[in-house]
Amino acid sequence: MSEIYREEHFYQATPEAALAKLNSSASGLSAAEAADRLKKNGLNQLREKGGVDAGRLLLEQFQGFIVWVLIAAALVAGLLGEWLDSGAIVAIVILNACLGFVQSFRAEKSLAALKKLAAPNCKVIRGGERRQIPAVQLVPGDVVELEAGDNVPADARLLQLTANFTVQEASLTGESSPVNKTTVALAEKEVPLADRANMLYLGTTVTSGKAKALVVATGMKTELGRIAGLIQGIEQETTPLQKKLDEFSKWLVYLCFFLVGLVFLLGWLRGGELLEVFLTAVSLAVAAIPEGLPAVVTIALAIGVQRMVKRSALIRKLPSVETLGCATVICTDKTGTLTKNEMTVQAVYADGRSYTVNGIGYAPQGEYLLNGLKIEAGEQPGLIKTLISGVLCNSAELTPTGIVGDPTEAALLTAAAKAGLTRENTGRELHFVEEIPFDSERKQMTMIFARGAELIAYSKGAPDSLLRKCRFIEEHGQVRELTADDQNRFAAVNDGLAGQALRVLAFAYRPITDRPEKLDDKTVERDLILVGLMAMIDPPRDEARQAIADCRRAGIRTVMITGDHKNTAVAIASSLGFFPADALALTGEELDRLDDQELTFKVDRVPVYARVSPEHKLRIVKAWRRRGEIVAMTGDGVNDAPAVKEADIGVAMGITGTDVTKEVSDMVVTDDNFASIVAAIEEGRGIYDNIKKFVHYLLSCNAGEILVMFLAILIGWPLPLLPIHILWVNLVTDGLPALALGMDPIEPGIMSRPPRKKDEPVVPVGRAGLILLQGLFIALCVLAAFSFVLFIEGEGIIRARTAAFIVLCCAQLFHALNCRSQTRSFFPGMLTNPWLILAVLFSFILQMVVVYYPPVQLVFKTEALGLADWLMVLVLSSLPLWGMEIVKLVNIRKRFIK
Repeated sequence: MSEIYREEHFYQATPEAALAKLNSSASGLSAAEAADRLKKNGLNQLREKGGVDAGRLLLEQFQGFIVWVLIAAALVAGLLGEWLDSGAIVAIVILNACLGFVQSFRAEKSLAALKKLAAPNCKVIRGGERRQIPAVQLVPGDVVELEAGDNVPADARLLQLTANFTVQEASLTGESSPVNKTTVALAEKEVPLADRANMLYLGTTVTSGKAKALVVATGMKTELGRIAGLIQGIEQETTPLQKKLDEFSKWLVYLCFFLVGLVFLLGWLRGGELLEVFLTAVSLAVAAIPEGLPAVVTIALAIGVQRMVKRSALIRKLPSVETLGCATVICTDKTGTLTKNEMTVQAVYADGRSYTVNGIGYAPQGEYLLNGLKIEAGEQPGLIKTLISGVLCNSAELTPTGIVGDPTEAALLTAAAKAGLTRENTGRELHFVEEIPFDSERKQMTMIFARGAELIAYSKGAPDSLLRKCRFIEEHGQVRELTADDQNRFAAVNDGLAGQALRVLAFAYRPITDRPEKLDDKTVERDLILVGLMAMIDPPRDEARQAIADCRRAGIRTVMITGDHKNTAVAIASSLGFFPADALALTGEELDRLDDQELTFKVDRVPVYARVSPEHKLRIVKAWRRRGEIVAMTGDGVNDAPAVKEADIGVAMGITGTDVTKEVSDMVVTDDNFASIVAAIEEGRGIYDNIKKFVHYLLSCNAGEILVMFLAILIGWPLPLLPIHILWVNLVTDGLPALALGMDPIEPGIMSRPPRKKDEPVVPVGRAGLILLQGLFIALCVLAAFSFVLFIEGEGIIRARTAAFIVLCCAQLFHALNCRSQTRSFFPGMLTNPWLILAVLFSFILQMVVVYYPPVQLVFKTEALGLADWLMVLVLSSLPLWGMEIVKLVNIRKRFIK
């Protein structure tokens, strides 16, 4: 059975023979047969090499320089007979490795889940019905539909195509130009891959036209599968933030080693035991360097990305999460993004009369009115002719569950249905022959039908483009020459409708009496007979209006780039509140008259571009970037891909977007909603804030640990902490609390701040000063506890070190609560991040185990504290929290007084 699925025989077969070979038909497979074949053939995907390698991740935890230093320290301690210290260090290394492994494994699993979310879909015909399914569920025998911008989802034999159907096969054959395709069987037995003009291959891209094709091979049986053999998963990207952290960590390593070396030298010169001083220095080095930062950053990004998915934004590339927080300009399409994408025809102009249509959406309920009075649409010949043209020059479908195809075309079907016209009762005598699809250059689409021996073409398009190709006009059932007065009249009606924020399409037809050799736009779209105009509206989304207001407060400009009429675009922009009185609106023609320098000078005054081509979009993005702005650019069509790729943040539309646009994008908006883009920016800002929070937390805690030991040695005191204490605190406080800070909810008012600068350092000078001050404060609290027990109470060194050990751990846990915000009090929103509360409590419980559980007391050299000691511990360890609360209160009062 599997032999008939081998691809190489199909290019010799006719479409009918190919269907018969795979026991399929033009109606596709039944659902049951498709399910059976899926079991036999497996999923339509290339095998990945192993997925997440747990063993590799575990080994990576033992490859760091610091880990080798620790292991060396454990060996030295063991050789000197300090088996307890040696065993404790090894245990700490293993625990730290396990924590790092869990973090990395979770991060890679999160990223793997994101890859599944990004799995492409395809259009398939099964049981005679058009469906959209994940491409991985395709099986040999399926009939798929493809159009410009789609990636070919499997190897397939072409069954039916439009005249200008071309495919870019460079990824497979090396042919740089798109290849014209055919459905004709090839007679030769051995045809090179690049010359198989009736075949499509996985990994190639449709560049123009539409087609139906029979799937003949899937997964590893495809040509791409055979050539590749195995395909690697997408490599995890190093984000700009991680690069900055790596650079910062190197600088920190040099500083820490200097301080640690100084601690070691001072301790040894003051008569400290060499092994103890050495182990202390090594422990300080481990504590000082935040080696867990990259893993925590990756997890925070992955968690944030998963959170974005719930807000309809799928992040394809982790670096774009950081870039989102810097966005200063959003260049967006209008239809479906700023508007509801529920086009409704509201006016028809035919026979020199203006008809209005009521009813909204795609429900075929509504009436036609003339001068405010209800009429019978069937008694108006020009109206009916225009509606019929809209039905026949149409690729959409109205189904009980919604629309299939373009919303504009669905609106035309709905308008016709309100007059009792459907594709079935208007095209009974017509047989489809050819389609000349819409493209952005012609701004027109034509469908050609046969009625007996006669051909007839129906066209629709932008009025200014279509009118130039019309030679005749039909009014009141009579065809006559189109005059200049007619053209001016239609242009005036068009401008009037467009000025009401309506999208206007013109309709024409042409009987083709002398059939040309080739049916294309040059031979068919000429000498057309103009019949009428239809005007529709796609109302603005309510949430878009609020999102644009949020953008304005956040210092982000909104720019609309649309193919619609200028008046329509300006009306929508004005209603949404981003077209002020002194703003400019440019058309594509006006844009062409500006050179790049002039455009760069004017671009900040132009929130609306109308009647633009994909090349114009690219110019606009480049102009903004030349001004130093961080640009997000939305796109859906294949021709939008260059501008989407050029932008700092490329945003593809999840519903209407083509596969090509999605692949070059950084982010996919799954509901095509502008508000989702703004929500993603808000989430991006929140994620970056959270990263800064736990970086601040880790560095201030590490600074505190270094300063405790440095100041104690400088003063001449005994060491307040043992090496194992430092390692343990580093393990307990740097893990769960830091990760919980990465899950903090977005701070109120985050969209009232201006965008951060892209080159802003992870730790600015002001924040670095605050980190050192907070670390010093923690160190002073620890030294106060140590000196109180040792010098004032006169207790032994073990009890004093136990008090210092507990205060260091608890002070850092209290400090984690501080780090949620540098300006807002912790207490009003203390329950908004329950993960942080749980992390602090769990870490505290672990700390109590090492202090009070007798077997562990022996390892950590601790002893139980009394009630008076605990009162002192609670006061001192909580001082970092109360101190920051006072600072926040003073700052709030200062701002209030100002």
